[in-house]
Formats: sequence, C-alpha cells, structure tokens
Amino acid sequence: MDEKTMINDVLEQTKSKLTCYQTAISETENIELRQTLKQLRDNLESFQYELFKVANSKGYYIPAQVASEKEIQKVRKELENL
Repeated sequence: MDEKTMINDVLEQTKSKLTCYQTAISETENIELRQTLKQLRDNLESFQYELFKVANSKGYYIPAQVASEKEIQKVRKELENL
C-alpha cells in the first residue's frame, strides 16, 4: 500500500470516528463522560487537521474550493432558520 492510500484511509477512518464521538456526546447524560468524549473528539480533530495538512501539501487530498462570503452568509442564514 502506498503512502497516499494510507493517508487517505486514515483520514476517512478519522472522519468516521469523529461522527461516532459526536453521536456519543449528544446521547450522553453524564457530564463527566460528556467532557471526556469532547476532549477525545477535540484531540482527534486536531490530529485529523494535521494529517489533512500533510495530505494537502503532498497533493494527496484536494479540498473543495473556498466558499465566497455570499455563499457563507447564505448557508449561515439557512442554518439559523432550522
């Protein structure tokens, strides 16, 4: 397995784990457990971002185009109306 495949594989696994953490956080009543899960999620998000920067710098992962201010405001408005 080449480096590009390994990095992209780990990025996908990390995104999946982040979703699991978010689900667990939203379904946990115990405040101490929620805080622990949030810390684990935050650490994993930091790891994911660092790995993304490596993948991006090597051309292994190309992010979506940067959204315009108008597009950002449109999405923000839609989300606020939920």
